[in-house]
Amino acid sequence: MSGKLFCLFTAVAFATAVMVGCNKPEPEKEPDPVELEDLKLSVPVKDNWVFSGKPTLTVNVENPNPVAAKAEVKVRIATDTKKEVTTFTKEAEVPAKGSMDIDMTVPEELAPGFYKASCYVNNRSARMFNFGVSPEKIVSAPDKQADFDTFWDATITQLENVEMNETLIELTDRSSSAVKVYFVEMQSIPDGLEGDPVLIHGYYLEPQDGQKHPVLIHYFGYDDLKPGGKLDCPSGGSKAEFAEFYLSTRGQIINNRTAAQRKDGVEKDFVNTYGDWFAFNFGDRDGYYYRGAFMDCVQAVRFMATRETSDMDNVFAEGSSQGGAFSYAAAALSPYPLRAIAPCVAFLGDFPDYFSIVDWPANVALKNKGSMTDAEMYTFLSYFDTKNLATRITCSVIACSGLQDGTCPPHTNTAPYNNLTVQDKQMFYYPQLAHQIPSDWNSKYMKFFRDRIK
Repeated sequence: MSGKLFCLFTAVAFATAVMVGCNKPEPEKEPDPVELEDLKLSVPVKDNWVFSGKPTLTVNVENPNPVAAKAEVKVRIATDTKKEVTTFTKEAEVPAKGSMDIDMTVPEELAPGFYKASCYVNNRSARMFNFGVSPEKIVSAPDKQADFDTFWDATITQLENVEMNETLIELTDRSSSAVKVYFVEMQSIPDGLEGDPVLIHGYYLEPQDGQKHPVLIHYFGYDDLKPGGKLDCPSGGSKAEFAEFYLSTRGQIINNRTAAQRKDGVEKDFVNTYGDWFAFNFGDRDGYYYRGAFMDCVQAVRFMATRETSDMDNVFAEGSSQGGAFSYAAAALSPYPLRAIAPCVAFLGDFPDYFSIVDWPANVALKNKGSMTDAEMYTFLSYFDTKNLATRITCSVIACSGLQDGTCPPHTNTAPYNNLTVQDKQMFYYPQLAHQIPSDWNSKYMKFFRDRIK
């Protein structure tokens, strides 16, 4: 074969090979990976999040993806003082675009108390919440000093020796034909064993039908006066069921507002001279803020006893937070027996445990304790602890607590309640509420009160 023919043959063969190669099908590409979303976890309320023994938390895992997904659910349990108790896991396959309830049973029996649950799905934090285990069995033993009752009996005697010197100003814009509303000014004990009486104030609602009425006293929570904040004054309604009194303890609420900040029409300015009330005279048992404030609460009961429309066989009191502590104090210290009280998310309970659970008011106490040891500080505080006051209470009690409360944690509410010796008592735990008044609380405690009117 000539050289030319060989070259031509080779060129044609190469071109044919190239053309055949161009017609070969290309290999299929791998599909792009699906971008999977994170699984979602929720923990619905079960058994009001109050259990006994080994709690079972139901965890719901939702898979938003078009393919099944593996879920590792982890639950970590700690005490309310943040001490680790146990961690346990469970794996499951959640169907595509589906959800699954996974029961997570604590592997060991938990002692009575309140606990923190931290729930995770595939190591992602999903839900943290508090729950209780047999709270009625929690022991918060009283730490009353030997002279606890003597101290308070002497304080009550000091109050009885103070001239009340009450003055009443009718608030005509707030009054109705059925109920007159009065601005009340009266004296209470000094800030110590000696000194001038302290002026305190309140609003009094007096029925006008000439009949005796059950008495209802309202106590306020810790004042949170903000610049420009105004105080609403109650109004008289179309009819009266109770004779009512809204008390402001020394340095708070009415006693902490100018006339412009109040809506009562009384042209008097009042200024808080106590600073931070919890810190005032901290460590001085006879001059401490709450010694005086508790007697202000009792003075409100004594004031109502001076009114002809008051049925003193049926005296009731309610309050939330600090007001809850005040209702305990009034029931424990009033010379007039109360029929029932309704402390809600109450303050000032079981200080040694309280201070180990949350920062406030522990940080105020530690800042102001001076040279006192911790033991000396808790001895001082024991005179004002609701768990000790509870031992003096003889009336019916309805109480409530929010399990997620980070201000007055459920343990501090349970402590005084469990130390009550009365049989007629009820406690309600609201599983998802923090430091707030439940929406049904007013109707709940009012029914409790009405059912106990003689």
